[in-house]
This record gives sequence, structure tokens and C-alpha cells, in this order.
Amino acid sequence: MDRRELEYFLAIVEHGSFTAAAQAMHVAQPSLSHAIRNLEKELGGKVFHRLPHGVSLTPAGDALVEPARQVMRDLSTASASVREVLGLSSGRLDVVAQTTLAVDPLAELIGVFLRENPKVAVNIADPELGTDVTSSVRAGECELGLVDSEHPIGDLESMVLRGREIFAVLPPGAASGQKRLSVPELSTLDWIATPPGTATREVIEDTVGTRGGEPTFAVETAHQAMIVPLVLAGAGATLLPRAMARDAAARGAVVLPLRPKVVRRGVLFWRRGPLSPAAAQFVAMAETIAELRR
Repeated sequence: MDRRELEYFLAIVEHGSFTAAAQAMHVAQPSLSHAIRNLEKELGGKVFHRLPHGVSLTPAGDALVEPARQVMRDLSTASASVREVLGLSSGRLDVVAQTTLAVDPLAELIGVFLRENPKVAVNIADPELGTDVTSSVRAGECELGLVDSEHPIGDLESMVLRGREIFAVLPPGAASGQKRLSVPELSTLDWIATPPGTATREVIEDTVGTRGGEPTFAVETAHQAMIVPLVLAGAGATLLPRAMARDAAARGAVVLPLRPKVVRRGVLFWRRGPLSPAAAQFVAMAETIAELRR
């Protein structure tokens, strides 16, 4: 099999049909169909069930998806390494991160990185669920991942980043006269959070749930951007890291530190093996910053 066959295969997987994949790849559909027939001949079996409206993966096709993605990423890494040596390109950086970590610390890290590497193209994916973040890196969809965690991820190379202090974010006028909230006081509040498995939800469950019973969720929303407006509208409270809490305070929310202080950490991780030049440089930069801030 060759690179083109794998590219066409993954395009069909992504777009759900030969027609849509051909349009996205800007190739004639007969050329794409011919490449897939060659791929199936080389593999000795069908990779797609042809349906009246699209396709579905056969068991053989399903088994090919992850290896195909990793092969494409390895080819991209090899190409980027050669281009960097030849001075032809500055490469590409693909990162997948939960929303709260994308705001802090990833935004700052990307800013520092691009000041030194202004020609690198950066793509940041946001599946939100921590399990989806790790799956994306394992499958080769993104090269680097960032999740809310205190510990390294066992089967992947990783580094624990600096801690982020967590603050209570309350509706305007709430907690009048208070300068801080004790963690036991949090159990009396109604909460606004994203769904189970997301970083914001886990912060609330871990902080409140371990010190006074299960938290009461007034609103659950998949829209991270909706949380602060809901707090401002008086629907409940939430917990956010400093950068996001500061933005909420500027919009009128009451922001209070917690006592004892609550600190969450993020883990930057990647698959074992060689990284693209851009990813390797990003990891080295993150390690240097982490050392300087200890």
C-alpha cells in the first residue's frame, strides 16, 4: 500500500462516503475508488461496506484506522524533520486539550512558542472529555495532548505541568463581605458544570464531593462558553482556574479564593517514539518553563 491509498481511506472514514471524500480531496471519484480497490486487494479483504447512502467500516477497515493514522503522522514527522534540516519549512504543531487547560496553561505556552517560532502552523483540537484527548493522541490524530491530571499517563511519554489555583465564581452580589470560601461552604452551593468526564466537572466533583457529600448541579451544559453567563444570570456557581476566573470577575462575577487552597495540575503527553521538530521543540520549551517556575 502507498501513502495515497491511506490518505484516501482516511478521507472516506472521516467524510462517510466516496463522493464526499473525493470532493474534500479534490480528486475524481473513479481515481479514489480505484485506489481503495487496490488497497483492498493488497490487504486481501474489504475495508468498507458499500451502502445505498455512504459506507461503513468492515472489521478489517476498523482495524486499519489507527495504524493508518499513525503511518500518516510518522510520514509527516519524517518530512518535517527533513524540511527543517533543509530550512524549507517551520512545520506544524497539533495539540489536543481540554478547554480549561487550553485557556491556562496552553494559551501562554503557545504564545511563548510562537514568539520563537512564528512560522509554525498551530492547530488546537478541543474534544473536552479527558478520555477523548488521550484517545486522539494514541490514535495519531494529534501529536500532543493536555489533560487535567496529577499523574503521568502510563503508556505515554508525559510531563506534569505547573499547578493552577482554582477559584469559586459566584453570581453578582453573592457572598457579600466574604473574602474567601472554605471548602465545606462549597457543599451548600448549586453548581453549573460541563458533563461528566470534563475538566470543569471533575474539579467540582473532586473539590466538593470529597468534603461534604455530592455536589448539587443546577445546570449541566456541554457549552463551556455558557458557564460564566449562567453564573452572571444567577443560575449557580462554578469553579475555574485563575485566568478564567479573572475574566469572569471583569464581567461582574464574584470571585473568591478557596481555603485551603485548591491547586490542579495538567499533564502534557505524547506517544513514545520520535516527535516532529515542532512538537519536540514545544516539549523542550514546556520542560524549561516548568523547571524555571519550580
